[in-house]
Amino acid sequence: MQIRETSIKGLVEIFPRVFEDERGAFFESYNEEAYRKAGLPTNFVQDNQSFSVKGVLRGLHFQNAPFAQGKLVRVISGRVLDVAVDIRPDSPTFGKYEVFELDGKKNNLAYIPEGFAHGFVTLEDTIFSYKCTNLYSKASESGIIWNDPDLAIDWGVKDPIVSEKDIVLPTFKSLFA
Repeated sequence: MQIRETSIKGLVEIFPRVFEDERGAFFESYNEEAYRKAGLPTNFVQDNQSFSVKGVLRGLHFQNAPFAQGKLVRVISGRVLDVAVDIRPDSPTFGKYEVFELDGKKNNLAYIPEGFAHGFVTLEDTIFSYKCTNLYSKASESGIIWNDPDLAIDWGVKDPIVSEKDIVLPTFKSLFA
């Protein structure tokens, strides 16, 4: 397993060791001992999976305390542009974001710690999976509008398909000003 640190503390991209031969491929998408040795969280309590057609944008979502979640995200099949925004007010990178291209053929993952808003847009039909460090709580859910002018995220997709719930999320400034 290789880990790529990002410019935002705690936010990393993970490249598992993939074994390929004429039969196909095998890799460990999660190994508690390897993650512990790498300093990554190992206590995941919920797994989620979604299927989205090409052009769907989900997010930017987060859970407020006490249900804040760290997420280990990956694509089972397909490809996404994955975005994590630092919403930790005391962080030197507060309001900054990182973009990952997660690909079911590359098998790369991203670990997104608590204190981040998260979203993705599908670049092709995609099965997306993620492990969470805390249980989901409807009362604690929140989010930031995907096309926030201050964040100015380039999603790389013109006219994405966005849910009615996500289209009315507040701006970053209205939540954190």
